[in-house]
This record gives sequence, structure tokens and C-alpha cells, in this order.
Amino acid sequence: MTEPTPSQEGDQPTGPAAQSPAPAEMVPSSPAGYAVVAVFVAALGFGLWGVWATVARPSPGGVTDLASAQARIEALEQEVATLSRSDQISRDANRDLQGALAEREEEISALRADIAFYERFVGSTAQRRGLAVHELALVPRGGQAWQYTVTLTQNLNRGSVSSGRLTLAVEGTRDGRLERLDWAALRQQPDAEGVEYSFKYFQQLEGEVVLPPGFKPLRVVARLAPSSGAPVEKTLAWDEAARAPAQAGE
Repeated sequence: MTEPTPSQEGDQPTGPAAQSPAPAEMVPSSPAGYAVVAVFVAALGFGLWGVWATVARPSPGGVTDLASAQARIEALEQEVATLSRSDQISRDANRDLQGALAEREEEISALRADIAFYERFVGSTAQRRGLAVHELALVPRGGQAWQYTVTLTQNLNRGSVSSGRLTLAVEGTRDGRLERLDWAALRQQPDAEGVEYSFKYFQQLEGEVVLPPGFKPLRVVARLAPSSGAPVEKTLAWDEAARAPAQAGE
């Protein structure tokens, strides 16, 4: 009776264990298997990237349209800014023009008034009058200073020249007492001489006088001392002279 021989190394087992082998892990068993998996993963990633690029990236035509629209917007904004600036310049120019026209209208009105005055004074029907103070106007100049404008006229002796000197005096009160300021006091010069005049029909004289602090003016007196003939005086209330127009023809 022979003894059973032991199984040789490498023989396959028999029985149920041999019929139901343990499940093997899903791992490539060779370098070639790893390469196949890597290629598959790379292909899948490239495909996904292509889909994303197609969806996310605008078409060349869309980019061109967007750039054109942006350029058009910028051009319109620049046009609006230019038109706004032009409109402002036009408004400023129109305002300046209106101001200039108003000034010219005032000048024309003043010249017409002067012409009317001259025609009344030197016309053939004008009343003959000798040397006179036609008008005296006072304008404040700040502090105690006042500017005076005196208009002298004469048409009695046509063609002849009237000449002489003009002086002013102011009557008023200070510290409750009446006081009269002569020409030297008004000019603040002890030896101040009168203003010279020389004309045929009319002349305007201008200058400045200064009142002392605390002095309240009530009346102003204009005195003409002609080179020949009797002096001429004209007295006006201070308030009346301070409201008088400076134009000879007004």
C-alpha cells in the first residue's frame, strides 16, 4: 500500500476553497496599466477644460461688439462734456454781451440828456443867463472825504470866455454849536486857492473836500470869483447836494 505523496509546490488547491478564490484589488498589476489610467484621466481633464473654455470665453465677435460699444459710450460722454462746456461759454458770452449792451444804453441815454441840455442852453431860443452854478453834487468817498462836481454855465455873452476861481464852504454843527468851514479848512491847507475855471458856455469842475470828525453838515455854498465882475454864490442844503446827479444834462 503506497503512501500518498505530498502536494508539489505550485499545485492548485482542491475543494471549495479552490472554486471560490478571494476577490482581487482593482489595481493594475503592471506599469502598462498605470499608463492607460493616466492617459484616460488626462483625456477627461482636457475635455472638461475645452467645454469650460467654450462656455466661459466670449466669441471674437462678442469681444469686438463690446469694445465698440465702450468706445461709443466714451465718445458720447466726451461729446456731452464738449457741448456742456460750449453751452457754458455761450452763456458767459451772452451775459457779458448783455452787460456791455446795458452799459452802452446808459452811455447813450446820458449823451442824449447832455445833448438836450446843450441844445436848450446854447440854442437860439435858449434864455440868456450870465455866470451861474448850474449844479452841485456831492458823493461820499469813505471816511470824512467827499467828492464834489460843480457845473458852471453862462450864455449871456456868447463867444466870450468866463474865467475865475471856485471855492466851497460848508455850514453845519459840531458839539452843538454852529460852525462854518471855509475852503482852506475843507482842503486842509491853510493857503489853499480856489479851483480855476475858464469856459465859453459850460464847464464841470471836480475835486475832494474833507469834513472834520464830529461835524454835521447842513448846507454847502459854492462861490465863483470871476476875473471881472461880481462874485456869484449858490447855496444848497447838504442833503440836496448829496442826492444831486453828477451829469450836467440830468
